[in-house]
Amino acid sequence: MDKRDFDYELPAERIAQRPLATRSASRLLHLERASGACHDRAITDISDLLQPGDLLVFNDTRVLAARLFGHKASGGRVEVMLERILDSRHLSAKIRANKPPRPESRIAIGNFALRVVSRSGELYTLALEHGDSIAGLLDAHGHMPLPPYIRRDDTSADRQRYQTVWARHDGAVAAPTAGLHFDQPLLDTLSARGVAFDYVTLHVGSGTYQRLREGDVRDQSLHAERIDVSAGLCDAVQRTRSRGGRVIAVGTTVVRSLESAARQPQYLGELQPYAGETALFMTPGDPFHVVDAMLTNFHEPQSSLLMLVSAFAGRENILAAYDHALAQAYRFLSYGDAMFIA
Repeated sequence: MDKRDFDYELPAERIAQRPLATRSASRLLHLERASGACHDRAITDISDLLQPGDLLVFNDTRVLAARLFGHKASGGRVEVMLERILDSRHLSAKIRANKPPRPESRIAIGNFALRVVSRSGELYTLALEHGDSIAGLLDAHGHMPLPPYIRRDDTSADRQRYQTVWARHDGAVAAPTAGLHFDQPLLDTLSARGVAFDYVTLHVGSGTYQRLREGDVRDQSLHAERIDVSAGLCDAVQRTRSRGGRVIAVGTTVVRSLESAARQPQYLGELQPYAGETALFMTPGDPFHVVDAMLTNFHEPQSSLLMLVSAFAGRENILAAYDHALAQAYRFLSYGDAMFIA
């Protein structure tokens, strides 16, 4: 299975560079898994596609202001892209500079200073030497980590719009973008219809943009991300099953969380509470143990996320749906439109 099997032509002008004025103004492509039929709708039509007793599962991670700009002692510019906060004074990050910084060198960011402790692959461990805390550093100097395909600087508006309305657990460096389409009026409409809500936490890492290597994709692995699937959510899934409802994942991060929790060796496909790391990479042929339907954005060519939705709905169905979306001028990627697969 080669990454080129999941390729399509994505014109640059179809990549949404800014969010719409209203979250729930997005378009929605409804793809029927069984037939491959496509229906053009609006995101607000999701209330017609869900039934009382269905369970929507959201990712409640909160995106950190994870991009930092500073200078080495030589004066050279440095970009620090946070991957993970290790404790109040240490972090793991990628660094972009003319020359890789050496161990024990310093990076000045405003009145804060980071010392390079070590390097492992593309990730550096950095220690805060001047300043109150890593959280204080991000609050004072952090920028929202917009994806590399958004060709502009972040703005103050992105601090609110590149964040779901239910975000509450700090830790992500990329947004769970399927959730960006929901505002409070839409949530209220769904709740009034009898749709239940619950949450997982997956702290999305910068590796979500990782390019796959050449060769069989099944021999490759993804970056690890932290997840938390609670006992309360597992009970909610069980109650949904007992009343004949569907479990609907809002975004690929939720899919990976639920399916990872069900794939622990001792669980044998049954959803159980789990808190830890996941590097689950789903490709066509993989079974789904928990998720009955999903809402997702349109993904990059040759990406692991495109492979995941292809595993769920079939490669041919997905590529045909993407062709339809391009022909109908849907907006793609993080700030783009949505797709409901059921």
